[in-house]
Amino acid sequence: MEVLSNFVGTVNTWLYSYLLIALLLVLGFYFSLKTGFIQIRLIGEMLKLLGGKNSSSKNGISSFQAFCISIASCVGTGNLAGVAIAIVIGGPGAVFWMWLIALIGASSSLIECTLAQVYKVKDGEHFRGGPAYYMEKALGKRWMGVVFSILISITYGLIFNSVQANTISFAFEKAFNIQRLHVGIVLAVVTAVIIFGGVRRIARVAEVLVPVMAVAYIFVAIFIILKNIAIIPSIFSLIISSAFGFKPVAGGLFGAVIMQGIRRGLFSNEAGMGSAPNAAATSDVSHPVKQGLVQALGIFTDTIVICSCTAFIILISGNYTSGSSNGIQLTQDAIVSQVGSWGSIFIAACILFFAFSSVIGNYYYGETNIEFIKANKGWLTIYRIMVVGMVLFGCVAHIQIVWDLADLFMGLMATMNLITIAILSKIAFAVIKDYQEQRDKGVDPVFKSKNVPEIKNADCWED
Repeated sequence: MEVLSNFVGTVNTWLYSYLLIALLLVLGFYFSLKTGFIQIRLIGEMLKLLGGKNSSSKNGISSFQAFCISIASCVGTGNLAGVAIAIVIGGPGAVFWMWLIALIGASSSLIECTLAQVYKVKDGEHFRGGPAYYMEKALGKRWMGVVFSILISITYGLIFNSVQANTISFAFEKAFNIQRLHVGIVLAVVTAVIIFGGVRRIARVAEVLVPVMAVAYIFVAIFIILKNIAIIPSIFSLIISSAFGFKPVAGGLFGAVIMQGIRRGLFSNEAGMGSAPNAAATSDVSHPVKQGLVQALGIFTDTIVICSCTAFIILISGNYTSGSSNGIQLTQDAIVSQVGSWGSIFIAACILFFAFSSVIGNYYYGETNIEFIKANKGWLTIYRIMVVGMVLFGCVAHIQIVWDLADLFMGLMATMNLITIAILSKIAFAVIKDYQEQRDKGVDPVFKSKNVPEIKNADCWED
């Protein structure tokens, strides 16, 4: 077991420190340049599309619901604990690089989610799709799709869900002295009720949980910021000076500052990782780019808004320099120092909403990929039972090697997706061009696959 753990740890270090970060950065810059930084130019339209009625069917999943499914998955305990770790290791300057990578990474999300929409398939009254689907339909490589589906189903649906459940159980044991097994039983039952209800029930739960958890957390962050409004300019100055100043350079910490900010940004919002496209494909919209833009907004929501809330709370408190706490404990201590003892209970509640929404979002990623491998209700039922079992297991146990393997699987999954969207980017650029041309004419963009001759097998967009 120790040999396996060391091997997996070595591979993960190389994969995450070199290959993945290089791919994500290079492709993010490339996509941004090729699209004229559309993720920044059209941010107003993103907000308009998110609130608009883009569905052509009353039974379809709306843009907002698809957005909530993806946000439910990527906004988790990492937004509370991961930012704290980045600041402790990389200093306040890591926050600046976190912001920068979100601006760049949004373009990767736009590309992958647009492709997911182009190559989605009809599933009864709904749609499904994602990287596995465009690997098969656009590249003609079904084997790649199957491998990707296996990796994401195990990583998100099973392992990540056990970790999220584990975090919830520990938080409630500490805050309310509730036995972890009891927490696990309740979580398992609620999870079963939701996931056995299908994608529409998942979408309805996500569109309630996500706004509630985000608004509550942002509200407390705004309260703390307003309470300390006099020092906010100095906080911004601290972030910028720490990102570029003499001290981190002279101390040999400049690389750590950049790497922590980049890794926090990339692996919090999951831009280009191949997860969000599974949610994006469910939406019933008139043009693929509409959902691509909506999902790009999710990158800003996750990193620029929610992660920044955590960063400001920690930097205002100043307790990140003490070295007495790290991760979720640091965030908890920072909030308690500003609002009082009820902050500890508030964080426990946030963890419940953040982590449980991740459980149902992660499950859906597995569901749509299980159906890609074999559209069989029996296999799907078995998978749902396994998910519920892993939620219960996660509440009472935690094995480090399982988490390390999840990191490995996610890294391999992300590498496959990034290579694929790089190859298919010309198609995405052509679809974006079609959207912009219609938009410039003052019409509501409607897509037909014949508008882009390079597209084949886009069954849902044929006349």
